[in-house]
Amino acid sequence: MWEKLADLEARYEELGERLSQPEVLADPAQLRELSKARAEIEEVVSRYRELRSIRDQVSETEALLHGEHDSEMRELAHQELERLHGEAQRLEQELEIALLPKDPNEDKAVIVEIRSGTGGEEAALFAAELYRMYTRYAERRGWKWERINISESELGGVKEAVFSINAQGAYRLMKHESGVHRVQRVPETESSGRIHTSAATVAVLPEAEEIEVKIDPSELEIQTFRASSAGGQHVQKNETAVRIIHLPTKTVVICQDERSQRQNRDKAMRVLRAHLFEQMRSQQETEQRGARRRQIGTGDRSEKIRTYNFPQDRLTDHRIGRNWHNLPSILDGAIEPILEGLVEAEHAALLAEMASEG
Repeated sequence: MWEKLADLEARYEELGERLSQPEVLADPAQLRELSKARAEIEEVVSRYRELRSIRDQVSETEALLHGEHDSEMRELAHQELERLHGEAQRLEQELEIALLPKDPNEDKAVIVEIRSGTGGEEAALFAAELYRMYTRYAERRGWKWERINISESELGGVKEAVFSINAQGAYRLMKHESGVHRVQRVPETESSGRIHTSAATVAVLPEAEEIEVKIDPSELEIQTFRASSAGGQHVQKNETAVRIIHLPTKTVVICQDERSQRQNRDKAMRVLRAHLFEQMRSQQETEQRGARRRQIGTGDRSEKIRTYNFPQDRLTDHRIGRNWHNLPSILDGAIEPILEGLVEAEHAALLAEMASEG
């Protein structure tokens, strides 16, 4: 670790020198590129320097302790050493995490898809609650989110909800949400008071730029139709809704929320790009068998990752074996501790894997 940190500091100093050169200052593109590269490592270098300073203070305090005969001063030196060791340990842990292999997609915006699963109308109602939970979470963080497509059920639930969150770091925090979310509770429609188990699936996809995924227009089948309401009745006279089929992969995306066909087509293409990008990414991971997995669990959408148990007011994440309580607050978007807990588990798994490799 220390060798890597020393190399980063040297790189940081080199970039600083280059940024002061006249030829770089006269080239906006090069100036922007070098400034970005320096900014990316600035925090790590700052923590490294702080850790070095603390270790110097530890050496000085230990020397003072050995040469001090006054009991009161020795006690103060012991207390200071304890504080310094605690600070050094904290910084070392932070630097270990900062040096972990970075997911190249972690700063991307995301497209989230929620679909009702087993459980009929109750599953659709639960899917609607998950949709609200994530959008409320985005609002709490001040993230910009945009509805892409909603297909509602008869009783106000959601058969399918697709939306985007455009914020730096959205994928880093939300990537572990993909999978099956299960709910256990007494449905409002249940007269006998029996607890039912229903499910909804969530997929979190990093949003891809056009330059990252090239789509051949000849490989697309684009269909238009009239947008419909929850009951299936057509609510617009014109064919504004769009269905795009990517023929090579048989991927189908639908968007009917907007009032114009062009807007629906643009949104559907965003979703299609995200799907194709995810397929490319998954294929690369499969081909590189030795690559570290960056998701807790399998990352498979069919994996049961979480249970929301209403009778016991408990959320359980089965991948890391942790529980949280206060489901009303969680479903109102207070999911930060859960998402951070999953990121911490990912870091711990990567650190353990790196330690086992030597």
